[in-house]
Amino acid sequence: MSILRSFRATDLLKFNNINLDIWTETYSISFYLNYLARWPDLCSVQQAPNGRLMGYVFGKAEGHNEEWHGHVTALTVAPEFRRMGLGPKMMNLLEYVSDEAYQGFFVDLYVRCNNHVAIKMYEGLGYSVYRRVREYYGSLGSGSKDEEDAFDVIDMRKPLSRDPMRRSIRANGRSVIVSASSVS
Repeated sequence: MSILRSFRATDLLKFNNINLDIWTETYSISFYLNYLARWPDLCSVQQAPNGRLMGYVFGKAEGHNEEWHGHVTALTVAPEFRRMGLGPKMMNLLEYVSDEAYQGFFVDLYVRCNNHVAIKMYEGLGYSVYRRVREYYGSLGSGSKDEEDAFDVIDMRKPLSRDPMRRSIRANGRSVIVSASSVS
């Protein structure tokens, strides 16, 4: 049986099996260390009984007033451990900490428009589309629809207990399109 535990700095030396995947956005070591120093309770890892890392989530708390929220910076599961319910398990912990410890109004995340498996998982967890962000990763393609979608993301949100009126979400989020330069 695997365990969900806090991410440790030494885990950075053992997570190549997770990061070497096309759906995983990777960052510099200093980026991960900054998160571990500032928001250690929003960074966790799923570990197999043999010590192999199965997946991780990195989050932070940000915003002001009614925009104070937990943000999922990275959630990824190694390909060989997918479809085992690890993503939802890690998301539940991040949502709990965002709600109880940080008293956020919602949790948000960005997911590539063409990552349909992840979008379905997040919708199953109660997230809804807040807006589409154009060229979030920059325009690298030759302009076809599929290439454009690869660099666009959708901003998904899930309200927490401080938002009982669900003001942090919108019903028409799929039709709201903004440029990456307008997103902070």
